[in-house]
Amino acid sequence: MNTIFKSVVGGLFVLSLTVAPNLQVQAHTATISGIASWYGPGFHGRTTANGERYNMHEMTAAHKTLKFGTKVKVTNNTNGKSVVVRINDRGPYVGERVIDLSRSAANAIDMIGPGTANVTIEVLA
Repeated sequence: MNTIFKSVVGGLFVLSLTVAPNLQVQAHTATISGIASWYGPGFHGRTTANGERYNMHEMTAAHKTLKFGTKVKVTNNTNGKSVVVRINDRGPYVGERVIDLSRSAANAIDMIGPGTANVTIEVLA
């Protein structure tokens, strides 16, 4: 039994979906590709966009639009190394970069030396 019901209530669009009890709905996994950069000592201890103190030793990252707390897997396309980080800040704001990693996260995928890397980002949760 699949039912889709759409209505407008007080200017708010409402969508209801009914599925058969044995049908499992799985979350969509998004992937993003592009250039990653990292930020470290100059920002260590400063307040991030979500109100936390930035700690370059934690596995965190800045993204322009992903919800704070979202976990993503970032894979360095050059060497295949991956790291899971939590989004806790906004950015990057340089060029076409897609994510700014903490120093520890960048170190985990061997991108400290070059400063940037071509990456694939997989949204986990």
